[in-house]
Amino acid sequence: MTQPPILTDRTALARHRARARALPGHDDALFLHRLALDDLQERLSEVNKRFTSPAVVTAYPQIFTGFPTSAMVPDADLIALEPGAHDLVVHFMALHWANDPVGQLVQCRRALQPDGLCLVVLPGGRSLQELRACLAEAEAAVTGGLSPRVVPMGEIRDLGGLMQRAGFALPVADSLVQTVQYRSFPGLLSDLRAAGETNALAGRLRRFTRRAVLAEAGRIYAGSYGTSEGRLAATAELVVLTGWVPHESQQQPLRPGSARSRLADALGVPEKPLKDG
Repeated sequence: MTQPPILTDRTALARHRARARALPGHDDALFLHRLALDDLQERLSEVNKRFTSPAVVTAYPQIFTGFPTSAMVPDADLIALEPGAHDLVVHFMALHWANDPVGQLVQCRRALQPDGLCLVVLPGGRSLQELRACLAEAEAAVTGGLSPRVVPMGEIRDLGGLMQRAGFALPVADSLVQTVQYRSFPGLLSDLRAAGETNALAGRLRRFTRRAVLAEAGRIYAGSYGTSEGRLAATAELVVLTGWVPHESQQQPLRPGSARSRLADALGVPEKPLKDG
């Protein structure tokens, strides 16, 4: 079996997260995580099912104050989830760092009981699109080359297919897009550092970014994405994936040809036979 390519340097990611937790601005920098959590709680309140053995896979357990009975499990290549032990698994703001996203979802599915629910929240492809463009343009202008700087984030149409590939039934994918405004380019970078979301790509340059690259990126950002109030706009997209472990009680699609009523009757129009070509 072919192993997926190594995207993330997990050692570097753990180091960045540990450093972020020690920074004074760490709590404030998690505002998008709290927005995602509010959305998650609202979704769960609309599910007609009481969950008695939930688990949360996350690097940010401190914000889950409303989940006192949930098992908190750190995200890793191998997730410490017991097979069939849970009726709800939440994979929270970590799948974008996974070396094998489908493998992560398969592990969640194995940890769920029949008719168990999996909810995945992660940044989508529009997140930080301005930063990616400005860094690429600045680095090309200053150094004449490009290097991996921002973790790739999937488009919603592709992310939705991951749930089916992992064996979930009734998969749904949707997104929430927010525009965040920053006073300065260093302020944006500082927020990413305080949230533990700085560059941990395995293929990253192993040296500090030249000041000239950052200065040029800041200049391009202000010229391309500055607001009339002098702030910098940054896009944040939160994608939510939902899927259920198959169970006989779930709604099943009808077999082809098994319909008992005609579409014309349902629409109240006369049925016209097709003409031979």
